[in-house]
Amino acid sequence: MLSVHRVHLPSDIPIVGCELTPYVILRIPGRPENPITTEDVPETAPVDGHYLRYRWYRIQSDRKVAVCSVHPSEQATLQCLGCVKAKIPVVKSYHCSPRCFSDAWQHHRLLHDRAASAINENGTEEEELYGRFNSSGSGVLNTSLSGSTSSLGQNVSLNNGSAPLYPATISERSGGETWFEVGRSKTYTPTIEDIGHVLKFECVVVDAETKLPVGQVNTILTSRVIPPPTPTPRRLIPVSVDVMGQHLDSDTRIANFGTFTVLSYNILAEVYASSELYGYCPSWALSWTYRRQNLLREIVGYKADIICLQEVQSNHFEEFFAPELDKNGYQALYKKKTSEVYNGTAYAIDGCATFFRRDKFSHVKKYEVEFNKAAQSLTDAVVPIPQKKTALSRLLKDNVALIAVLEAKFSNHGVDTPGKRQLLCVANTHVNVHQELKDVKLWQVHTLLKGLEKIAVSADIPMLVCGDFNSMPASAPHALLAMGKVDQMHPDLATDPLGILRPSSKLTHQLPLVSAYSSFARMGVGLGLEPQRRKMDPTTNEPLFTNCTRDFIGTVDYIFYTADSLTVESLLELLDEDSLRKDTALPSPEWSSDHIALLAEFRCKPRTRR
Repeated sequence: MLSVHRVHLPSDIPIVGCELTPYVILRIPGRPENPITTEDVPETAPVDGHYLRYRWYRIQSDRKVAVCSVHPSEQATLQCLGCVKAKIPVVKSYHCSPRCFSDAWQHHRLLHDRAASAINENGTEEEELYGRFNSSGSGVLNTSLSGSTSSLGQNVSLNNGSAPLYPATISERSGGETWFEVGRSKTYTPTIEDIGHVLKFECVVVDAETKLPVGQVNTILTSRVIPPPTPTPRRLIPVSVDVMGQHLDSDTRIANFGTFTVLSYNILAEVYASSELYGYCPSWALSWTYRRQNLLREIVGYKADIICLQEVQSNHFEEFFAPELDKNGYQALYKKKTSEVYNGTAYAIDGCATFFRRDKFSHVKKYEVEFNKAAQSLTDAVVPIPQKKTALSRLLKDNVALIAVLEAKFSNHGVDTPGKRQLLCVANTHVNVHQELKDVKLWQVHTLLKGLEKIAVSADIPMLVCGDFNSMPASAPHALLAMGKVDQMHPDLATDPLGILRPSSKLTHQLPLVSAYSSFARMGVGLGLEPQRRKMDPTTNEPLFTNCTRDFIGTVDYIFYTADSLTVESLLELLDEDSLRKDTALPSPEWSSDHIALLAEFRCKPRTRR
């Protein structure tokens, strides 16, 4: 007879909005070659007259529990009255101890400062980009806040404010506890109603004819459901001066039709997110089940018109990101790498994914760049036969780029050129990570730029070059992107065992590329710019970091644009070390990648007649 061998959860800490899928391991008699399986046996397809029945319950005791906002697995004992006064989401006000509140104060006070600054001169809230779960928003505050706290008694009530996904029915009362049935499927997604409560999962074999349970009921109790961590929202900071250093007056702004936003984000593929590399991140926050929801809500929250993601696993693209972003109005393009990676349990392959809003753009053409193919052509042309095997071993690194030509559904043309198409070329890439392969990095970037030059020659088209270049601002790849050439004395050129970078005079391109985030360093004095300048490296005009782990902190991600056809209107504010939790790095419960997202708003320059 069908029987349940074992039941367990990938993580025993349930988070609101993150689907729980138990592992149910079955023993099926009559299968001598494979009696153990994880296949589902629903009522519609019984095995030997039996099927599995699932139930989810919320155990709601008479004693209400608040959860610490810093250590969500701990019960809260303190509440910040400043948060209550400022109408900051209540889940952010709880702390498990005075030490917890004291240690978190530098980060926590930013919530107070943000609430205070959420009022503009007219007394209305400024528009912010809520990159995460902060759907309730910050409240209005007209006075300064204190860091006062109050002790929580035993009867603190959480205002959940929404109905469960499944109509809750009282199943059983026992010893001051009430069990509410909240689900009848194998999976369950905790709701706000569940915060602070334990969930119970039941699985039992049922006779298909009598509909009665057979054998033992298998149960799992979870920890208390916690709210999703919510980092300080990141705002769009206006940039009031264009790339030529001239102030844009109101007439010029009115004349320049067509703004759009572009997001670039390395989301950290599941295959690389191991506990060995990121042991400082709690296991529940490192699990893909949690991270995918956290990443999706962050990405959707930015409301970008174009999204360039790196390290997107092919199965995650097909099964999650493409369908989920389709629901939000995006069309998807994808280019996977050319070989798989083994993570210890299964093979996976990642790549670059580009999404664009269907109401803003239409797809014209797609180009795929496989650096492996370019390496084969290069070695065939310039490497002697005896050295080809060695050369290919160095050059074949499976990196790719995805180039999309889009047509805007808005216009930047004046009355002199009615109906002329507004095209846009968007390149999305992930360059090789190995720091010792400086020649390979530079060669990959140069190869991509030469391909983009060919597109530029064939069409008068603005260009964006986005991605994780795995190259610091002082490196040769960054110099090539930003300056159009590499100094012949650059130290990176010393690493060239195959001679693929010689002569160095060929390392040039004609695209007028400028790094979008350098606008923070180059612009004149403006509202909100000084705090951003403190997060910039004054020697390179780039952010201090876009990648932050325990072992590395630095800038490797960029958004470049052609300055002759586009201007930067605003930029997503940068994170600083104060924005990250004390004694932590990325990924974290708040930020689910080891990189930070970059976002820029652009305006198309009107074309002059030729």
